[in-house]
Amino acid sequence: MQRSLWAVIVGTFTLRFSTGLTGTLLVYYLADLPAHGGEVVSPLVVGVFGAVFFAAELLLSPAFGSLGDRVGYHRVMELGPFFGFVAVILTGLTTNTFLLGITRALEGASSAASIPSILGYIALVTAGDVALRGKASARFEAATLAGLGAGMVVAGPLWTLVGPVSFFLNAGVYVGSWAIYRFGVRDARADHAVHHEHRPGSPRRYVAILRASHVWLLAPTWIAVNAAIGLWTGQSIFQLVREPPPEFADQALMGGFSPIAISAGFVVAGVVFFAGLIWWGNRFRKFRRTTIIGLGVAGGAALAVAGLVVNHGADASWLVLAAALAAAAAGLFVLAGATPAALGLLADMSEAYPHDRGAIMGLYSVFLALGQIGGSLLGGVAADLRGIDGLLVATLVLLAIAVLPLWRLRAYEHRIEPTPDTPPVTAAD
Repeated sequence: MQRSLWAVIVGTFTLRFSTGLTGTLLVYYLADLPAHGGEVVSPLVVGVFGAVFFAAELLLSPAFGSLGDRVGYHRVMELGPFFGFVAVILTGLTTNTFLLGITRALEGASSAASIPSILGYIALVTAGDVALRGKASARFEAATLAGLGAGMVVAGPLWTLVGPVSFFLNAGVYVGSWAIYRFGVRDARADHAVHHEHRPGSPRRYVAILRASHVWLLAPTWIAVNAAIGLWTGQSIFQLVREPPPEFADQALMGGFSPIAISAGFVVAGVVFFAGLIWWGNRFRKFRRTTIIGLGVAGGAALAVAGLVVNHGADASWLVLAAALAAAAAGLFVLAGATPAALGLLADMSEAYPHDRGAIMGLYSVFLALGQIGGSLLGGVAADLRGIDGLLVATLVLLAIAVLPLWRLRAYEHRIEPTPDTPPVTAAD
């Protein structure tokens, strides 16, 4: 890939690293807030802070995406590190819960500014190049997940060593992200004549684009997949480590796991998932996007079924458990393909609106936020009712919802596939 595109991917990693680091550090900070002069924080407040982050991303992503279409994606993506920098500095300086809530909104604004612009940039520079789009989509997802995961892993030792000073150190990472975008990413519109025509955007124009496009065929599937993931992001660790209620004593995965064991499990799952991302990202020429998404949903269902077997396999033979774990690994590998395929499909849809790629790609963050919010809320209810079993069954239900609209999307897909005759845009060498 071109140098500018690589800079965007590296910048995505550092930005998401800071996001994951800030979010995890804040949990430690809130848990110990009275020792720093603040008030006791309830679990409800922690939940509200999470909702504030995604609400800000949900509401602001379309606006920042449209702004990128007007002034250049490389300029707007620089705003993300700026918002994050202000957020972490303010977090380290206050114990006031209202102000800390404001910092979560600023962190959400950081993602809202950068992600649609990054995706708009990727859609522009990969126009007409199916193979490059597949690789870029997969590497964007890999950089996102690796950054968030690395930030979460680093947060614990960093907090133990320096406490709230960690927030100020994280501000330096945001500065690094800004420098990558500022000096490493070239204005791709200079290589794309259609973008020399300046078209001011407006809410009315944006609504007209959404009404005319077929992006809503992708929305139910992508929201449901993100909701299935959101089920676990807010509940998995809590359910694995907490003392299980007596009525859930028959579930092998309820409680009893040490943080080290959980971290080891995440590492193994991460390796499998990243391998799947790279493998499927290189298969865009061979498979249709909807085929990869459908297989990914099926892989997620296999993973959930295998989880049910393991969760009730206390008396099962090692052969049954080994088969279930192998099925879970295979399911996770296949599931990984759904994310770059959906992203690539959204980029394909943006081809019909070359002046508004950022606005279209901003819907990635909208669908992500809607899915995460819904999944987090549903996960709390499901886990309260049936523990790990509840999460696994809810996952199957959401995946069934995700696969239902695929047949309509598949019927339309051939109309938006990029043609090899369209020359790709060169970002920078």
